[in-house]
Amino acid sequence: MDNETGDKNLAEGPDPQPSLDPRSWVKPPADKAPAPQTPPPPGPAGPEQTSFDIRSWGARPAAPAAEPVAKAGPDRRALILGSGAALAVCAGAGAVFLLGRKKKPAPQAAAGPVPASAQDASAATAERRVLRLASGGDLEGALAAQGVAADQAAAASAAAKPSLRPGDSELRLEIKLGRTGAGLVLIGFQLQRPDGSGVAVAGADGRFTAQALTADTHPVIRVARGQMDNENFYSSAVAAGVNDSLIPEFAQAFAFDFDFQREIKPGDVFETAYEEQVNGQGQAVGSKRLLYAALSTPAKSSALYRFTPPGGVEEDWYDGAGRSNKRGLMRTPVEGARISSGFGMRNHPILGFQKLHKGTDFAAPTGTPIYASGDGVVTWAAMKGPNGNLVILQHDNGWQTYYLHMNAFAPGIAPQVRVRQGQEIGQVGTTGRSTGPHLHYELHINGEAVDAMAVQMDEGRRLEGPALEAFKAERDRIDALRRASV
Repeated sequence: MDNETGDKNLAEGPDPQPSLDPRSWVKPPADKAPAPQTPPPPGPAGPEQTSFDIRSWGARPAAPAAEPVAKAGPDRRALILGSGAALAVCAGAGAVFLLGRKKKPAPQAAAGPVPASAQDASAATAERRVLRLASGGDLEGALAAQGVAADQAAAASAAAKPSLRPGDSELRLEIKLGRTGAGLVLIGFQLQRPDGSGVAVAGADGRFTAQALTADTHPVIRVARGQMDNENFYSSAVAAGVNDSLIPEFAQAFAFDFDFQREIKPGDVFETAYEEQVNGQGQAVGSKRLLYAALSTPAKSSALYRFTPPGGVEEDWYDGAGRSNKRGLMRTPVEGARISSGFGMRNHPILGFQKLHKGTDFAAPTGTPIYASGDGVVTWAAMKGPNGNLVILQHDNGWQTYYLHMNAFAPGIAPQVRVRQGQEIGQVGTTGRSTGPHLHYELHINGEAVDAMAVQMDEGRRLEGPALEAFKAERDRIDALRRASV
């Protein structure tokens, strides 16, 4: 179409097939038409060959000067229409090239409401988070803090609650979360104690179900050996790797055989073997149980095995031959105390004159545990003048023991209550007529005070028959573990 003259009518029919060469889309004026050109010879492209580089196509004919708008007539409108048609052709050419490249569809929002249940969360988007909780009561708040909806956190916590215990502590919480268009969805979680027990909660259809988890532990025997230092048994045992919770039990095991204040010296050798439970991660959980204790001095040696005889008899300490280490009474009823005054005549530190000291004084810090030196029944547990807080025990063989100047009585200690040997009955103090914290300990035989440190105690009972055979099997098991640890 001739845009300059408008001689061609749009109704005359379609133009010849359009060319993809943009130079042919607008016809130049007749007086400026280029001379016909012969096609280039076949072969490699030369300088005359058509290029797809628009910069090589040459300058377009200059457009005529624009006329004032006031002079525009019908021909000007035709020019505008013609230019629009040319743009449409360009747009069509652009469409031709774009059809060869497939356009990626834009993501569309899911139709309908976003699922809110854990079952609808995609497994591909699930994520795990691990927290430590001080107690089971922190569960709901911990879930909410991780972005779980309040109603889900409350429902999941309620499902877990029946499996929790009031004293639970140091809990491991592993949460599994899913992501949906509405945000985080709780898929489930595991809440475990150090021994692996606890509860697993799973969500489905907006509801949560709980399943109890059993403990996953196994026992391990550990052995520690060492020598006494210049300070005390406690520091020596800790330096040798003995857990501090086992030290009082070790000292009690030898309460009938050794006076730790007068008989134990630097260089004396000790050994312990104890059992503890280990979880799947190799971490020790729960309390430790002392199985074996040995102590050697230049004067004597003793090795004891913990054993519970069949038939409901209480566990006890036995030597290698199956003889109980229990005697009539414990020689030292206070842990780690020193003898500050023995039995006999002395100048009384408060009254200032010679007086028979009817017992043995064990100096120790206030609050140090005091143990019953033998099985018996409490006949007195109250304040008694210069004696301060006093406990009197009546033993099965007719003897009595007195415990004076206590700071406090142990819970449950009252007249007519039966206690067993080694049970805590009170704490060291300085009540009554006393110059400092200590235990004044007396032994009465046939109503007379005697020197408890000098009385020969009865030997412990011996195991026999099937009980002895069972003990030997336990003894040999412990000895084999001890040898393997060397």
